[in-house]
Amino acid sequence: MALASCSAISLLGLNGTVVTVETDISANLPGFVLVGLPDASLSEATSRVRAACANSGWNFPSRKVTVNLSPAAVPKSGSAFDLAIAVSVLLAMGVIDRCPNNAVFIGELGLNGQVRPVRGVLPAVLAARDAGLNFVFVPLENLGEAAVLGGVQVYGVGSLKQLVDHLNGSAVLPPSLAQPADSHGVSDTQDLDLCQVRGQALAVEALVVAAAGGHHLAMVGSPGSGKTMLAERLPGILPRLTSEQALEVAAVESLLGAGSRSAALNVAPRFETPHHTASVTAIVGGGSGMPRPGAVSKAHHGVLFLDEALEFQAPVLEALREPLESGRVMIHRSAGAALFPARFQLVLAANPCACGYSGSLTRACSCSFASRRRYLGKLSGPIFDRIDIRLRIQAVRVAEARGVGNELQTSAVAQVRVLAAREAAAARLAPYGVTLNAQLPAQHLRGRLHPGPQATRLLDRALSAGKTSMRGYDRCLRLAWSIADLAGASVPTAEHVAQAALLRGADSLIDEVLEA
Repeated sequence: MALASCSAISLLGLNGTVVTVETDISANLPGFVLVGLPDASLSEATSRVRAACANSGWNFPSRKVTVNLSPAAVPKSGSAFDLAIAVSVLLAMGVIDRCPNNAVFIGELGLNGQVRPVRGVLPAVLAARDAGLNFVFVPLENLGEAAVLGGVQVYGVGSLKQLVDHLNGSAVLPPSLAQPADSHGVSDTQDLDLCQVRGQALAVEALVVAAAGGHHLAMVGSPGSGKTMLAERLPGILPRLTSEQALEVAAVESLLGAGSRSAALNVAPRFETPHHTASVTAIVGGGSGMPRPGAVSKAHHGVLFLDEALEFQAPVLEALREPLESGRVMIHRSAGAALFPARFQLVLAANPCACGYSGSLTRACSCSFASRRRYLGKLSGPIFDRIDIRLRIQAVRVAEARGVGNELQTSAVAQVRVLAAREAAAARLAPYGVTLNAQLPAQHLRGRLHPGPQATRLLDRALSAGKTSMRGYDRCLRLAWSIADLAGASVPTAEHVAQAALLRGADSLIDEVLEA
């Protein structure tokens, strides 16, 4: 009887658990059994491992081979266990002489013994490092995304035969000492500049305020008024991601199979634009079996842009409530609960009615009053109330389109302003555990950070008259702080609060459009 073991990683969301892969070869009826709560896709590993070993030159034993994945209570899924199962079996067979105790094996096997790429390599390597396992063997095609972590040695494996030769000492795989490489900022929006926007001075300034404070933004206007054009330029004025933030985003992308092939972190904020036919699962995450992240997690530390927002299904929009407030989303499935990050800036763009021309200065609307109310009612009050900035966008006139009388602001200039405002906010908010004005808890807004009764007289009157809610009051104060940070002021003034109230608009989308 022969017994051997090695280690693998089981992922549930972005959280990884070290799994011990134990192999026992006994003198019973020939067979290959996999136990330890494997799912259907993992159970198929027995056929892949048997064929990979045979085609790599080793005769599979005509005995009872039992592979146990421990702990058995942890759900296990996917083909990433193939490499660890093969190593454990070959250790028990005596083909591999020795294996480091602090090594982890991740990868799928082809029938010819080739090691193929898998999803979730980056969070798996992160889990291995946190567990004190210093040697990680991954598919060669996943080496780039795995090599951004420090503290571990990562080896890229092309085939099972190559790995066995390395472990036996007859060949050497060059280690990639995992150290964070020089970050880069690849972005699909890098050629989009604010100076290309004409005649929307208020909207451009609102975009800068949104970027400075991390505020959500809604734009309502007729087709062709520039809503999408403005939204696409928001990532270009946001600060680059820190190494920690870029690593969080890269882990989500790795889980979706979109990890980077290079050993450099992409520090550009992401810009996600799902189609209006997207389902709740596509937006929030989920799926059958192991939960997977959705668009809200792909936009983590970036921008989630919902164009034609009122065409999205109501359950999709309502599902945004939790991530908008908490910055994360918990997906519960039979296999377990997975927590995904979802700290994004939401940008909504919508037409004011079904025909799109309600309130337009250039074209008459053909919709009835009841039709407009019904159309605007698709966005519920609780969702609209979570949007800090609400803009009514009008079509650009000819003189404005030519740049006459319009001050142009480049994205580079705007980004400098945003960076300065965020630095001021971070220094002020450090005692409260947040870095952005939009994240500041309400109790601090009404306490030490209240700008004073003289500055908030306008808001106090609106609250007393029932024209705004307490949540709207607090959000106006957060906006006022962002405006003050951009202006270099230490405390918001009455003028800053008035500007915030203008950007905030009405507390109802119907009132916002019909009163415009």
